[in-house]
Amino acid sequence: MRWIRDALARLRPGVLLCGLALGAALLLAAPALLSEETGAPAKAAPPSGPKHPVNLRPVGKPARMATGEVDALGAPIVVACSTCHSLRTEESPATKPAELTKFHKEFPFDHGERSCLACHNPKDYDTLRLADGRALPFTHSLELCTQCHGTQARDYKHGAHGGMNGYWDLTRGPRTRNQCVHCHDPHVPAFPRMQPTFKPRDRFMDAHRDAPKGGAR
Repeated sequence: MRWIRDALARLRPGVLLCGLALGAALLLAAPALLSEETGAPAKAAPPSGPKHPVNLRPVGKPARMATGEVDALGAPIVVACSTCHSLRTEESPATKPAELTKFHKEFPFDHGERSCLACHNPKDYDTLRLADGRALPFTHSLELCTQCHGTQARDYKHGAHGGMNGYWDLTRGPRTRNQCVHCHDPHVPAFPRMQPTFKPRDRFMDAHRDAPKGGAR
């Protein structure tokens, strides 16, 4: 231990006092940095303070259908679903895409064994219909989807499914979450299979790579 005494003797008094003070502070803080039960590092306290809201990204306007015609300004003419459905008086409306003979035949459909009226409200085609018969605006379609897609709804609730923007720490700022139809086509919700390919060529990088060395001649 003689070398320790010699080293301490060479230190300036101010440096020695600072070192002793730092060592004492670490000894006093050690119990607070370790868990009393396991001796493992203690977890940091969660952020505190008021939390900002989590908002749903708006779906947009209620459903509209293109008529295939344009107005005097050349803009497409779109109408509400009820514009046509309120005039149709058939006793048994089509429930499967295969039963459509006049309208919506161009719609692709691949959503299990669901029928049209599993989601659409036959009493008001400008709304959707929940399983218990309640009408639901198109802008709240997330509630409709979660009735059947329970696993995805669970993951969405915990942030593992569905895109979002904003802050994980809501004490720092708000968060905006996508709804189902922002990523999924409600009539064909499954994403198409994709074959991995080589990365696209970058014409700017190619030009730089192919440029003559040492400048133009």
